[in-house]
Amino acid sequence: MAFALVAAAARGFALRGPGARAPLRRLAAATAAADAGVAAQVEAQGALIRDLKEGRGLGNKSPEVVAAVAELVRLKALLEPPAAAADAPQKKQKQQKKKQKVDKGAATTASDSITSASEDFSAWYADVIRGADLVDASPVKGCMVIKPWGMAVWDRLRDELDGRIKASGAENAYFPLLIPRSFLAKEAEHCHVEGFAKECAVVTHHRLAADGKGGLEPDPAAELDEPLIIRPTSETMIWHMFGKWINSHRDLPLKINQWANVVRWEMRTRPFLRSSEFLWQEGHTAHATRDEALATAEEMLDVYAEVVEHFLAVPVVRGAKSAIERFAGADETYTIEALMPNGWALQSGTSHFLGQNFARAFDVQFQNKDAKRELVWATSWGVSTRLLGALVMTHSDDAGLVLPPRVAPVQVAVVPITRKNDDAGTEAVDALVDGLVAECKALGVRVKVDERPNMRPGAKFFEWERKGVPLRVEVGPRDAAEGVVVVASRLGGEKRSVAAADAAADLAASLEDIQARLFAAAAARLDGGTVDVGSYDELKAKIDADDLGFFRVYWAADDANEKAIKEDCSATIRCYPLDAQRDLAGKACFYSGKPATHVALFARAF
Repeated sequence: MAFALVAAAARGFALRGPGARAPLRRLAAATAAADAGVAAQVEAQGALIRDLKEGRGLGNKSPEVVAAVAELVRLKALLEPPAAAADAPQKKQKQQKKKQKVDKGAATTASDSITSASEDFSAWYADVIRGADLVDASPVKGCMVIKPWGMAVWDRLRDELDGRIKASGAENAYFPLLIPRSFLAKEAEHCHVEGFAKECAVVTHHRLAADGKGGLEPDPAAELDEPLIIRPTSETMIWHMFGKWINSHRDLPLKINQWANVVRWEMRTRPFLRSSEFLWQEGHTAHATRDEALATAEEMLDVYAEVVEHFLAVPVVRGAKSAIERFAGADETYTIEALMPNGWALQSGTSHFLGQNFARAFDVQFQNKDAKRELVWATSWGVSTRLLGALVMTHSDDAGLVLPPRVAPVQVAVVPITRKNDDAGTEAVDALVDGLVAECKALGVRVKVDERPNMRPGAKFFEWERKGVPLRVEVGPRDAAEGVVVVASRLGGEKRSVAAADAAADLAASLEDIQARLFAAAAARLDGGTVDVGSYDELKAKIDADDLGFFRVYWAADDANEKAIKEDCSATIRCYPLDAQRDLAGKACFYSGKPATHVALFARAF
């Protein structure tokens, strides 16, 4: 302000000549008064910043602190006199150094920022995963390191699903990572596994040797008699074992589940959605009758749908795959398909009715009640860490990850806010927090108290938000004195004060409300993103305009037509919805005009 007034006076003198000196003296006096006023504002602004940081516990990167500091800098600038010409070079150097520091800080801030989903969905997805600290890059291209927070989310999902799998009668087992190549050759003879063959990693030697140049190479003398395949799936190994374990109808049904890693060599990868190595469960069952096996395949599809919808809050469409989209060797493949916010489909789980194909390939027979030998009937079914990709995309926002409460490793993060040299206040906060934590645990709420001494409260708030924790509780000395806590929701960030005596019950109820709200929002998006299309030209126009979603059509099953559509616009049949295969009489295929055989959902897919 002082500089502005002096500059205005100088302009007046230059324009009006000597007669302008009296106004100049008056302006100088005004300048002194203004300086005193600005100094007072600087002092008040400094006090405000201290209160934001110490009183409210906000971090340096919080919007309130950033705005307050910017205003303080502006006010201080008003008190600085214009630099003399002789000082200009030195000032310029200082400004350049300052700019370099600012630029460096800006770069650091940018690395913590999240691209808007509406601007670049792929970049947004990668930023959310990075910001939530779910995975890290691996030195092996196409593979990911799942970090503790990401693994904690997977463990929650795994535990929920594992309980339901065991309730279906399946038992957990483990099978070797390495599979003889001849096993896949047997499968190929009966089940057509060309797709897997292109993705298999092969082990050819069992030892390394020095190459004479300071490095290592496969030892020529250690070549395996038969190459080994790193499992892309375990059907062949499991069916080899089923052949040893199954002799009589009394051995059936045999239901086995495995939690493991698999390798499918991918050229283009993305964390969780598509990677060269990923985690999954694979179930394999053998039955005495076709109907029993088919019922098991349908049962497991329902298990998957219930877990994904009620646990992950991701709505899905249950359906059957078209002939060319079926799992190799399956008579029928059932699927749950989810619709992501960008309009792309994501296959989220599959259950296969294998008929007798694998039993035939591995000669797995049993003696029936009439003492006759016959082939068993089979199923296989699985979901993978791809579900974490569905979770991230379905619920997260431009502030970071959002976790439905049922899958969140931490449902409530409690951040105590204490001050140095305030023993009484600290004691009151600790007592309130201890009581709240005990009550939450009694109600089954997963709660964590963040007492890290090396972080300010604001930084903790920021971290828990990025990690998607549904609720955050803040407790300071003033709150403890008043017998209240401050509850912040990850949905919308709204804050409210709750009486400490009611807090645990309030938090438990809020968690259920958040779970329901997340599913309702995703279900509304699925409903709004599913549109009926009457012609191929209409479908193609929507895809060309990037107006994506599930396109529901009448369809006459034809492999050649299906492949032609995929090549022309990259849309595939995601499924034939199980609840829509009726009232087809008189309906014509949207593509060929032939009588419709199915209602199909077309979409672009991950």
